[in-house]
Amino acid sequence: MDRWSIAAALVALSLFATPARATELEQTLAAAADGEDVPGAGILIIKDNHVVDKAVYGVRRLGETAAVAPGDVWNIGSDGKAMTAVMIARLVERGQLSWNAPLESLLPDLRANLRPEYRAVTLLQLLSHTSGLPENIEDEDVLNALFYDATDASTAERRLAYVTRALQDDPVGPAGRFSYSNTGFLLAAVIAERATGKTYEELMKQEVFGPLGMQSAGFGTPPAGQPVGHTHGKVAVARDANPDFFAPAGNIFVSLDDWALFCIDQMNGANGHGALLKPETYALMQTAQSNEPVSMGWFILDDMDGVPGPVLYHEGSDGNWFAIVALFPKNGIGVLVATNAGKSMDADDFAKAAGRAAVKLAIEGRAGVP
Repeated sequence: MDRWSIAAALVALSLFATPARATELEQTLAAAADGEDVPGAGILIIKDNHVVDKAVYGVRRLGETAAVAPGDVWNIGSDGKAMTAVMIARLVERGQLSWNAPLESLLPDLRANLRPEYRAVTLLQLLSHTSGLPENIEDEDVLNALFYDATDASTAERRLAYVTRALQDDPVGPAGRFSYSNTGFLLAAVIAERATGKTYEELMKQEVFGPLGMQSAGFGTPPAGQPVGHTHGKVAVARDANPDFFAPAGNIFVSLDDWALFCIDQMNGANGHGALLKPETYALMQTAQSNEPVSMGWFILDDMDGVPGPVLYHEGSDGNWFAIVALFPKNGIGVLVATNAGKSMDADDFAKAAGRAAVKLAIEGRAGVP
């Protein structure tokens, strides 16, 4: 068994350990966090639509001794896409936006920048990765300039500049065919900003974070005193991370407990009693929109390691953090895993192994057992 398998097994064990054993586990894993090891992590289990177990280990920052705490926040990367989709869906339900209106009518002032292939693309296609838009702007020089050099512009202005440029890129395929696209979510956010006169960040607080009581949720780099991201065995710097305007596609931070509030609402919504949306809207958001198993903010799996689904699944990372979420709405089970390291430090392998172990614990009824 390699070190990552051992570490993942230990994290899984912490989920049902006594407090003393959990503390011992945290100390053991903190001592092992060296080189390319994941500095810290948190894991949470939902059972019967309630949080039943949670564990953390390790340090917030390599080279320092401050331990990860249960209420710490984590950058969840693209796992935040489902939250963006819910915000948009609430605007659609109120008639401020339309799922099927074409881009040329949603953003008339950008019509001159629209390639013909994008004019009829809809909001539904933007959020289900079926718009034909590339994943990111293709010109790396332009991308880097927008990411890091336009510091005198506001977050919303930089987001608008990004999508204006992105709409000039060649499509990667025809609309209606799956092709993962961060740009689609950024464009949807700009559309929401234009329709409401509010920034994406204001809308998320108003439409998602506030109603669910997600008080820890924010955008970009977590505040001081919280875990920091790592890449290639080092603390990440600003140029390693997604820029602030990238939040609609992947730059939200949140505590495990507050993330669970959102996930529980998604599972409740799948069963007809969510708090934020109508049942038919949850169904639309959680149904694949193409021949690929992808919906608005979720990949839809038939099963996970033999546990029948449907499973609402996603992975998120900006290269400095890694997080996974797996929800089983039919049986009320969910697992969230977050780490403060990227794939260069094998955080993906670790998180997936820990997540699979946690799902097994939940299915077997062992989560939360002293």
